[in-house]
Formats: sequence, C-alpha cells, structure tokens
Amino acid sequence: MTRFVPYEKRSKKERRKADAIKRLDWNGVDPATKTIAGKKNVHVRKPKHPRSEWEE
Repeated sequence: MTRFVPYEKRSKKERRKADAIKRLDWNGVDPATKTIAGKKNVHVRKPKHPRSEWEE
C-alpha cells in the first residue's frame, strides 16, 4: 500500500499526473457556463437621433 503524500509535497511530475487524472472525465457534464438571455439582459442599440429629424 502506498503512503499518502499531500499534494503540495509531491514532485512536479506526480502533481501533473494527478491533475491529468482529474481532467479525464466530466461524466457527460459540459463544463462551459451557459446562460439563457432574458429580455432584461439583451441590449438593443437605439439610434442616436430619431428618424423623423433626418427625414426633414
């Protein structure tokens, strides 16, 4: 049985190996954050000058 060595005390090579094992599988979960845009969050650009002023 191997002894437990804290992550901070492991060699650089061993830490990389442990990190690679953690990164292998997300079990079908997409790690990217996704949000649904609501009407309050959507910015609609309005013209600086109303159209009626330009038509004159």
